[in-house]
Amino acid sequence: MTNGETIGIYGGTFDPPHAGHVQAAAAAMQALKLDRLLVVPAGIPPHKRLPRETASAAARLEMAGLAFASVEGVQLCDLELRREGKSYTVDTLRALRAQYPAAELTLLMGTDMLLSFEQWRDFREIFSLARLGVFARADGDDARILQCMAEFRQKYQARIVLVENSAVDISSSRLRALLPERQGAEYLPAQVYAYIVRSGLYGVRTELSWLRRQILPGLKPHRAEHTLGVEATAAALARRWGADENDAREAAILHDATKNLDLSQQLRLCGKYGIITDACERSSVGLLHAKTAAALAEAVYGAPAHICSAVRWHTTGRENMTLLEKIIYLADYIEPCRSFPGVDHVRALAREDLDAALLTAFRMSLENLKERGIEPHQNTLLALRWLSAQKQ
Repeated sequence: MTNGETIGIYGGTFDPPHAGHVQAAAAAMQALKLDRLLVVPAGIPPHKRLPRETASAAARLEMAGLAFASVEGVQLCDLELRREGKSYTVDTLRALRAQYPAAELTLLMGTDMLLSFEQWRDFREIFSLARLGVFARADGDDARILQCMAEFRQKYQARIVLVENSAVDISSSRLRALLPERQGAEYLPAQVYAYIVRSGLYGVRTELSWLRRQILPGLKPHRAEHTLGVEATAAALARRWGADENDAREAAILHDATKNLDLSQQLRLCGKYGIITDACERSSVGLLHAKTAAALAEAVYGAPAHICSAVRWHTTGRENMTLLEKIIYLADYIEPCRSFPGVDHVRALAREDLDAALLTAFRMSLENLKERGIEPHQNTLLALRWLSAQKQ
């Protein structure tokens, strides 16, 4: 144990931790010349009810670790998460004072917390255990804050310092509202957003610009161009036929995510994700990549089942295809980079009769495989039979 340290204590639910939290932590480290800053995620905060979509304690701790990793001197403290019952600050400070008897402790808080501070449990004892570090805007703060600080100093001999803070103005509650609308990624540290997407927290729907940045750099240039072509085509087909355009874009961006991998790499992914393959698939990257991309879409990018299914069936098709599955299959077949006899006819059909276009695409694809001496996949034959019956 080191004596004489200056230690900051930064508590909150961090649900999720965002750029404003990280910037505030960095500002406190610099302004107060702290030796370390303890980030303390709350268990059950006494002043508010946790919302229904609150992430688990383990998830919030994990996200906090990812968020604050960029700030030197920050350490996670799970003290409140391990404690049963409500997370009263005074209990936390008592424990930290016992652990660091010679340290100067500074409890960090926002101005709204300062204004309600006299309602906190044993607030007078808090004044004796630590000084308060109050985040304030660089352009000055409300006169009420300065008055409150002066009163606390006079009435309680409180030690209070202002911490100039120009952090981005966003709240966790606002982010929880934005994430299901495919917004908010810019307010979150990259690794935190990836964790939220991967874990499916807060009803998140992946922000498409973020997804492109994850997928496209890993593709060869011609494959990236193809993917963007599929996205644009899928979006146009979705608008024409009444599907969700953003779902179509997401599936299109993901559809060839593993296409650059060779056969051995594809098979390793099959093992990793428990993908069942048949003999035909085990010898073909062209077939395997649809399954591995669908598995990656779910496991790494948190895509919902209907989008993963569209990725899964974009190469062979299947019986009883959904509207989104039809759109992604056709978008992959007719996107602007494609140039082969008959593709313009299928493009025209896709604007007038989606099933007719799909049926034509199946027949042309099977004829192409026959000319090349390649055995067609059973799912394509079943899809052709199914759709032919539907069109009769």
